[in-house]
Amino acid sequence: MSVSVEENLKHIKERMAAACARAGRDPKEVTLIAVSKTKPVSMMMEAYGTGIRDFGENKVQELLEKKPQMPEDTRLHLIGHLQTNKVSHVIDKTVLIHSVDSLHLAEKIEQEAAKRDLISEILLEVNVAREESKFGMFVEDVTKNLEIISGFPHIRVKGLMTIAPNVENAEENRKFFKELYQLYVDIKSKNIDNGTMSMLSMGMTGDFEVAIEEGATLIRVGTGIFGSR
Repeated sequence: MSVSVEENLKHIKERMAAACARAGRDPKEVTLIAVSKTKPVSMMMEAYGTGIRDFGENKVQELLEKKPQMPEDTRLHLIGHLQTNKVSHVIDKTVLIHSVDSLHLAEKIEQEAAKRDLISEILLEVNVAREESKFGMFVEDVTKNLEIISGFPHIRVKGLMTIAPNVENAEENRKFFKELYQLYVDIKSKNIDNGTMSMLSMGMTGDFEVAIEEGATLIRVGTGIFGSR
């Protein structure tokens, strides 16, 4: 018998609350994003029925197909790699682009947002572990890129995001979450004039508890909610 989305969510929320308690954090500081990539709208609606409003999609095409089928107050996050030629399709359909991994992509987002006279909220993706298979800026490049992007009138940089290595033991990723949190704090202290630097998107099904303990404000959980793909 398959476990229901509702049961899975209950379990994830209990684990989130326990991680917050261990870290002395208010559970309200952490938003759960249900990663619904490759999953049908019917499963998303099950999650919606339990109060989930934030959903993460990896592919622009899938986000565009699902958006009209979901209730108005659904917040869709683009968490996958965004190609510059897809920016125009998604710019006004997502509440937050987590995966801005280069200055070039930020420039394209600025151009498209300017055309529509809207403000695009983004996170800068940081490849903390320097994995060749992953996208993202290296830690040492983030501040100088942010200083340029902060001059773009149609972009608000809300924070940072990382995809940690796929490990058996979540503790192995603690050092990467710590490093991103430290970068986040350093950037906040510089008061670079753009956005609020209030979001830290890190942690997935396998390591979200460690991420919460290290300061995540957004966690991205797919398999833990919807089952394996």
